[in-house]
Amino acid sequence: MPEISKKGRLMPESPIRKLVPYAEIAKRKGRKVYHLNIGQPDIETPEIALEAIKNFSQRVIEYSHSAGIISYREKLAGYYKKHNINITAEDIIIGAGASEAILFAMQSCMDPGDEIIIPEPFYANYNGFAVNSGVVVRPIPSAIETGFALPPIAEFEKVITSKTKAIMVCNPNNPTGYLYSKKELETLRDITKKYDLFLFADEVYREFCYDGKKHFSVMHLKGIDDNVILIDSVSKRYSACGVRIGAMISKNKELMKTALKFAQARLSPPSIGQVAAEAAIDTKDSYFKMVLNEYLARRNVVVESINNINGAFCPVPSGAFYVVAKLPIDNSDKFCKWLLEDFEYNDETVMFAPATGFYATKGKGMDEVRISYVLNVNDLKNAMKCLEEALKVYPGRTL
Repeated sequence: MPEISKKGRLMPESPIRKLVPYAEIAKRKGRKVYHLNIGQPDIETPEIALEAIKNFSQRVIEYSHSAGIISYREKLAGYYKKHNINITAEDIIIGAGASEAILFAMQSCMDPGDEIIIPEPFYANYNGFAVNSGVVVRPIPSAIETGFALPPIAEFEKVITSKTKAIMVCNPNNPTGYLYSKKELETLRDITKKYDLFLFADEVYREFCYDGKKHFSVMHLKGIDDNVILIDSVSKRYSACGVRIGAMISKNKELMKTALKFAQARLSPPSIGQVAAEAAIDTKDSYFKMVLNEYLARRNVVVESINNINGAFCPVPSGAFYVVAKLPIDNSDKFCKWLLEDFEYNDETVMFAPATGFYATKGKGMDEVRISYVLNVNDLKNAMKCLEEALKVYPGRTL
């Protein structure tokens, strides 16, 4: 039998999706499974986006421009101007979700063997994108005790070598919910400038900031226009994950010219998705106020419930809709699988993502899980009750 590729063997499984078969078996047993493993909100997509799809009248669904439909990119530039981000349509390349945008960025900036520094834990698929691009991830640790704040600049400098080409952050953060401050991002600006690196920022959760805190974009940083790459998406902003529309944004003309060649090689981003995304830009502010209040209520249920469990700890996140919680367990992969295979409380159980998959350092995250608070408050209360009862009987409990 022919051998599969080395790259294929290196490609990591998704910690978010790898336990799905066990969830399906649990459901066949008649158990209700609360899916807190994946960032798939139950918030309704804005009606204006759905209507744009329903009213699509072209007789042929054509390829779009490889960089994306020009009317969409122009309108998107207008959206950013409202956030004091001054870009033009030429600074934007539309991708099939933020995922494709990250791939374009990595492959345009880095050669195989080059290195990217990412504070961990980080979004699990960054590992996959790096493997796809032949790029090496150099993780630096952030700590649950600080809420996963940006590590000190000395931690970055410890791992910078001649192969280092970029630093990447997600703000607000997936999986931790941490919101980087202006001061922290200015620290990143300084090190980016000092070593002439690219600075990637995944800002897909920009709209979801709590407790009166405001989002500060990397595009607001002065003096590093040619270094900054903004990654964005409509998936979470408009609860429209399935339209698969994201964007790579930079003022670096040579970089964008290079990325366009990768975009041309895959022909074009999804046309119908762009129609929905363009319409969604006109979503009223009242929608975002409603969504923000809903997520805030959900966050409070999850954080308070976990911190009331003996031996468990969960920092209070200031953004996105995730938390990483520390639990009194021996092995998060084993625990998450056990919840689906062997546990039920009133014919219900809960599905989390083991935090091990959000670290590049082996052995990290063994007593942590990522929780997506994407279900309604009542479901979250039931899910947290399942967790509380599960920890009383889990064979690998460490307390």
